[in-house]
Order: sequence, then C-alpha cells, then structure tokens
Amino acid sequence: MTSAELKDLLSRLQQELESGQAVAPELRQQLQALDSDIQKVLAQSSNTDESQAEDDAPLTARAQEIEARFAADHPTLAASLRNMMDALGKMGI
Repeated sequence: MTSAELKDLLSRLQQELESGQAVAPELRQQLQALDSDIQKVLAQSSNTDESQAEDDAPLTARAQEIEARFAADHPTLAASLRNMMDALGKMGI
C-alpha cells in the first residue's frame, strides 16, 4: 500500500468520525493525535531506517488499543482502524 492509499484511508476514517456517530471526546482526541502522528511518519517516510521503524512501533500499539475500544460500539470505525493498521504494517510502519 502506498502513502497516498494510507492517506485516503485516514481521510475516510475522518469522514466516518464526522458522520454523526457519537464518540467519546477522549477517544476522538486519541484518534486525532494518532492521525497527526501517522501524517508525520508519512511525511518522513523517505528517510525511513531501522531506528525510525522502532520509533513507529507505538503507533501500531495505539491504533490497536483504540480499535479495541471501538469494536463494540462503533463497528464501522473499528473496521476502518483495522484496515489502517494493516496498511501501516504492510508499509513497515
């Protein structure tokens, strides 16, 4: 998956968040922070090396934690987060 495709996934996730589903403010804030961090990683992806991959490991863990919280109450958002995590993994992030 390319960076552009991942950015598209992030955009779709943002659209789903804005679609009117009630999401706890704390969880929404965590998602926004995760999105921001992923955008930073994508911007730096041309300089990726092994130490960068180690720094990005918490992104996957954070995404998994958020996805677990969404699974019961927001299945559509949870599915989008799983797709995003899969994309990050395929990109080595």
